[in-house]
Amino acid sequence: MEATAATLERRVRVIPATRKPEELHRDHDGKMRVAAYCRVSTDSEEQLNSYEAQKTYYTQKIQDSPDWEMAGIYADEGISGTSLKKRTQFNKMITACKRGHIDLIITKSLSRFARNTVDCLDTVRLLKANGIGVYFEKENINTLTESSEFLITLFSGFAQAESESLSKNVAWGKQKSAEAGKVTFQYKKMLGYRKGANGQPEIVPEEAEIIHRIYHRYLDGCTLGKIKRELDEDGVPTAQGVERWSPSIIHNILTNEKYIGDALLQKTYVTDCINKKVKKNRGERTMYYVENSHPAIVSRDLFNQVQQEMTRRSSKRKVLQKSGKTELGKYSGKYALTELLVCGECGSPYKRVTWARNGKKRIVWRCVSRLEFGTKYCQHSPTLDEGKLHSAILAAMNEYAAIRQEVCPDVLAMAEEARQALSQAGARLLQLKKRMDAVSREQSDVLDRLLVNMADTELNARMKALTDEKESLKAQIADAQQAEVDLEEQDARRRQMWDSIMECAAGYTEFDNELVRQVIQKITVEDAETIQIHFRDSDVVLEQEVE
Repeated sequence: MEATAATLERRVRVIPATRKPEELHRDHDGKMRVAAYCRVSTDSEEQLNSYEAQKTYYTQKIQDSPDWEMAGIYADEGISGTSLKKRTQFNKMITACKRGHIDLIITKSLSRFARNTVDCLDTVRLLKANGIGVYFEKENINTLTESSEFLITLFSGFAQAESESLSKNVAWGKQKSAEAGKVTFQYKKMLGYRKGANGQPEIVPEEAEIIHRIYHRYLDGCTLGKIKRELDEDGVPTAQGVERWSPSIIHNILTNEKYIGDALLQKTYVTDCINKKVKKNRGERTMYYVENSHPAIVSRDLFNQVQQEMTRRSSKRKVLQKSGKTELGKYSGKYALTELLVCGECGSPYKRVTWARNGKKRIVWRCVSRLEFGTKYCQHSPTLDEGKLHSAILAAMNEYAAIRQEVCPDVLAMAEEARQALSQAGARLLQLKKRMDAVSREQSDVLDRLLVNMADTELNARMKALTDEKESLKAQIADAQQAEVDLEEQDARRRQMWDSIMECAAGYTEFDNELVRQVIQKITVEDAETIQIHFRDSDVVLEQEVE
């Protein structure tokens, strides 16, 4: 008779565990492949010393354990722990784990591993799914144990809160620095300046020449692309030492207020400490404009001229369609007359048009408004033959050159005056700096004596007088530096004027688009026979017949 389930005695046999979770992965020698991860958040000397100490500690720790085998030391320096994106060594370590080269990771604490709770848990779960543990020494947590995730969540939350608090403190510190007008320079990314002996920005003369060149070439009518090509061809290096420019770099130089000695603070801001997304400040945060914070490379006059020219170029109208709607058009540097030639009746720009009749092509210039809308907005604007137009402009330029020959003595006299004024300004600046050094030395001496006898009224009075004089000297030096920049700009303009006079002494024989941009500011079409030409850097306006 067979036994039934009810009559059989249930028996359970216990099979004890023989290996700990951390022993799941062993090589043929029975050793675990252990890697260490260490990180410091800044590249300060103190932190870098800590970084080297961590590497030494873990190397020794792994080598001293008989059950462990070195699988590598992964270390990131000067990297924040709030995000994994830029932690090269950390990501390299995770890749090694996925490829089965690491069995266990040891690290100092959760805050070293990650201060972002989500990233920490995701990484731990990924490694745990592959049987790889992480041991956090400070918290004494092994991620292969059952209660590890709760503890990780708890401690990671504390670490993230610490990062958020630190981020707020940093943001508050930056805010206070901005309110106080303290300007920070990114010297590696800014052409023309370097950190001086006193910790303040100072001008690099050879780089300042490049800045001047860019500003003047732009005012000469060059596009950003043309300036880029010229700099590349001449092998001129950027701020980062690369002999390859871009239009965006040139645009940033032309619009950066730091080149006139000012600084706009809080142009951007970080949204939060986790994502670290940088956004352009469009009114979400308070901004601060600091005037005369450092020596200027270009004068305010030159800077303002460039901004006006940028506005002029960007505001060129182009017709969208025959609906009458217009939009701000892009600056076109191919034909000079595209930017210069305007209708005297409606103010619209002229456009280059190719006519083809009976197999023959003819180039003419026509008012855009008249071209697109007929006589609706502009009734009398003429169509001008390009060849005749060029001849008329050349004739006016030669007449202008003759006029300028008459002012040669005046230009030379003004140039000499400018050089004398520049020399006097340089001597004055040198004198002020010498006096500043003397005051600083005396101030240091008085301070040493005051430390011996703080109650000495005479010494206290002298210290106050020196402090006041120093503040006055700072203001005078700033004014003198700006005056020197202004004089240099004036001298450069006069030298440019003289060069231009000498260049055109022999007369203009061919129509050159770039040359026309340099010499002419605007050409107004009065009627079919007459154009009015306004010249740059002068009050000269000439009427010229088109025939």
